[in-house]
Amino acid sequence: MPNLEHPAYPAAALLRLESLVPCRESQVSMLLSIFGERQQFTFPSIFIYGHTSSGKTYVMQTLLNTLQLPHVFVNCVEHFTSRLLLEEILIQLQNCSSETAPASRLRCDTFNDFVRLFKQAVSSQDLQDQTLYIVLDRAEQLREMEANILPAFLRLQELTDRNVTVVLLSEIVWELFRPSTGCFEPLTLYFPDYSIGHLQKILSNNHPPEYSADFYAAYINILLGVFYMVCRDLKELQHLAALNFSKYCEPVVRGEANERDTRKLWKNIEPHLKKAMQTVYLREISSSQWERLQHDDGDPGQLKGLSAHAHVELPYYSKFLLIAAYLASYNPVRTDKRFFLKVMAVAFVLFSFSGFLQTTSNHLLGPKPFPLDRLLAILYSIVDSRVAPTANIFSQITSLVTLQLLSLVGHNDQLDGPRYKCTVSLDFIRAIAR
Repeated sequence: MPNLEHPAYPAAALLRLESLVPCRESQVSMLLSIFGERQQFTFPSIFIYGHTSSGKTYVMQTLLNTLQLPHVFVNCVEHFTSRLLLEEILIQLQNCSSETAPASRLRCDTFNDFVRLFKQAVSSQDLQDQTLYIVLDRAEQLREMEANILPAFLRLQELTDRNVTVVLLSEIVWELFRPSTGCFEPLTLYFPDYSIGHLQKILSNNHPPEYSADFYAAYINILLGVFYMVCRDLKELQHLAALNFSKYCEPVVRGEANERDTRKLWKNIEPHLKKAMQTVYLREISSSQWERLQHDDGDPGQLKGLSAHAHVELPYYSKFLLIAAYLASYNPVRTDKRFFLKVMAVAFVLFSFSGFLQTTSNHLLGPKPFPLDRLLAILYSIVDSRVAPTANIFSQITSLVTLQLLSLVGHNDQLDGPRYKCTVSLDFIRAIAR
């Protein structure tokens, strides 16, 4: 029995839509309920938010295209000024109307001009008879434009007296959008992150035709078992799945194993996936370079990139800050007095990683957050010269966060100061310490 049902749309179109948006049936069903029938006035503005790669843009595009609803889809990052944004909407409106011939690029300097030109653009019969949807992707960029742009889009239906709905897609919550002077409140809809079961289902749908669905599903299960704890991004996982599948198939291609020999296939791919962990998100090498490394059994550390230890160059105190952050992340607070007395020399740090840093339990549990004052206290202990807490030191901490060597934990409005985590490995710290 189909999950999507609506009397205003053909059953065949809804069935096709359901097959195109797996694991997002409840969100699509909610949107169909909000949209109603084609000619009905729907809610003036809808705000859809969720983390990156949660399907917001894809679901909206697929829904509007599959049901053939008149719409305008604009990326606010590409059209980063109000003039570019308003002109792009008007140009796409002209393309939507079958009665309006494509014209040269219109000039639209103010929102008043936009309202006037908008009314002219939707005066054609095919746009008057049904709801027009204006979708603004990456809508958080609207906050960087003139103060009247966001409130005006939220009330566009009222300003133009036309059957139009504005849909805002964003990765941040509505509370960070709301102007201090107040504005019309949109209807909000949340897209949750995909669970591991959802990712398994979505990624398994893309299996190559020359291999069975069960074989590819087993590969995806192995891939998620390795990467799910560090990467929930669907696009990144799709990239990793496509890039590493050939290595997984090697024993089958050579005739050393069949598709059901999961143990042999896992032993072949395991060291390779550990190498791939070094380049998640970074895109420091191209796909062709990675495939050459697969073929040659090379090491990605041979290539220049942020994760290659030999090529990382940091300022003098940034190196000590990173070492101090690692010590703070992996050592309990109760050990600070024993390890970091002022009489401790720098040489002790360089040769002690094999001692108090290799406690198995601490590394299995992962890095722990630590406050700024503890980081600075450890820094003063391991540097053999006096370090003043100047703006230079604090700016280097910010730079380490920007480089993703440290991560800021919590929110900026915490009263007890910022907390950090060290995100680099022990091998990286050893290379810095040397």
